[in-house]
Amino acid sequence: MPKPLISVLMPLYNTASTVDSAIGSLLRQTFRDFEIVAVDDGSTDETAAAAKRAAGGDRRLRLIESPHVGLVAALNRGIEECRGRLVARMDGDDICHPERFRLQAELMLARPDVGVCSCLVRSFPQTAVGAGFRRYESWLNSLSSHEEIARDIFVESPVAHPSVTLRLSELRELGGYQDHGWPEDYDLWLRYHLSGRRFEKLPRTLLFWRTHEGRLTFTDSRYALENFLRAKAHYLAQLLRQRSPEIVLWGAGMTGRRLSKHLVREGITIRCVVDIDPRKIGRTMRGVPIIPPEDLAEHAGIFLVAAVGSEGAREIIRGRLRSTGRSEGADFLCAA
Repeated sequence: MPKPLISVLMPLYNTASTVDSAIGSLLRQTFRDFEIVAVDDGSTDETAAAAKRAAGGDRRLRLIESPHVGLVAALNRGIEECRGRLVARMDGDDICHPERFRLQAELMLARPDVGVCSCLVRSFPQTAVGAGFRRYESWLNSLSSHEEIARDIFVESPVAHPSVTLRLSELRELGGYQDHGWPEDYDLWLRYHLSGRRFEKLPRTLLFWRTHEGRLTFTDSRYALENFLRAKAHYLAQLLRQRSPEIVLWGAGMTGRRLSKHLVREGITIRCVVDIDPRKIGRTMRGVPIIPPEDLAEHAGIFLVAAVGSEGAREIIRGRLRSTGRSEGADFLCAA
């Protein structure tokens, strides 16, 4: 059988009630040169049987039934089985727009510099989407270019995992999925970023992202805030060590305190902390002084990390730093 251009990497675990609509959306793609590598990760329901029924005998479905090994191991097992040049991620409870594969394949073939091709997403059903997740989806969809994604990659995960198409060779070269006790997809995006790969996001809604109480985002401890901060600090420290292991930190609030704890554990030295709260200025944090923004001139040339949780505050800080001649990426970056 000839190799397809795209391998759809789809881990499945107890998705018997939704996998038919997921696979149905794949079979309705206008682009046909793909295979579906579905790894049933030891489901305790009828997921495997439902997947076979949904495929209706379509030989492009390759179902790998496995004992329960967890998401990371199931993803890596699927990577071993992928034969396509491109890997499109998909979950067993989401739905693809019929044009997704055609548009993502066209971009990846035309742009060999792009390592991660994503798209806009829409969460459903609307009644299950909370206010916090709506804000995240809005922020996610606001990042359209590589420059915007790279700018905010230490703020939050900038692409939805089941929305991406990758190159199989690069995915393998970067070590596949890894389990460090934090989100496996965010870990992968940070490794892509540090390796210099480009991200692009098609300005169309091509993935419909199902929200439900059983999502790993809500149930798995790897997705807890503290573990996101550990991931950010781990890769941010690698980036900082290429410049200087000493930084200025802007943010003496909860985000700054928690991120700085992990940065110090990663070997980063904090020279001082900047904050606008007059009650904090003059005190210390992590043993270093908290100073007002007006005193930043005394620390010119030291890379700055702005660690604040509020998007509005980040924009104010960005504007203030740019007004002093600092360039985002070269002289400072934002994290949260």
